[in-house]
Amino acid sequence: MKAWLLTAVLASASAVTPGATREWRFDVSLDGRPIGEHRFVLEERANLREVTSDARFRVRILFVDAYRYEHHARESWRGDCLERLEARTVENGQQLRVVLPDNTPPPSDCVQTFAYWNPSILDSSLLLNPQTGEYVPVKVLPLGRETIGGQSAERYRLLGSGSTPLQIDLWYTAARDWVALESRTPQGRLLRYARK
Repeated sequence: MKAWLLTAVLASASAVTPGATREWRFDVSLDGRPIGEHRFVLEERANLREVTSDARFRVRILFVDAYRYEHHARESWRGDCLERLEARTVENGQQLRVVLPDNTPPPSDCVQTFAYWNPSILDSSLLLNPQTGEYVPVKVLPLGRETIGGQSAERYRLLGSGSTPLQIDLWYTAARDWVALESRTPQGRLLRYARK
């Protein structure tokens, strides 16, 4: 399972009014079996957005932990552009940290992460993986309207061509609120985020 799949970040900021705080929780499953949750909090003040992301996953096989994942990130945004990022991930005991800005110049004036809460990423061609610090070229394909979780939503496919190719399907309501994510891991397993 690759970390870029697990960096999903909250629901649409378009529904948030300045000064508001919102919380979203997603149940996460692997091949239909619950493995944990991903919780997001967005605080918005004028043109500033602070996003906190916390994920905890555990895959057990015969009472033994086969996979453990913890991720904590704090992102600061001005409008649709990332200004600051601090992320810590522990994957099967291996720790990774990403802090931005760093001494490396960004590839554009407006950096965006895989921040699914912000539907403006659907117009992006390059996204930052907040776990690895890698900039990933992406392409987004609209797949049409479907019913998911009992509501009508538009489905999009995000294709990435970084060090690990990726394919992530995303669902947004008519109000551009992110409600689900689905992707295959490199091992062919189905990872799914469903909004609680």
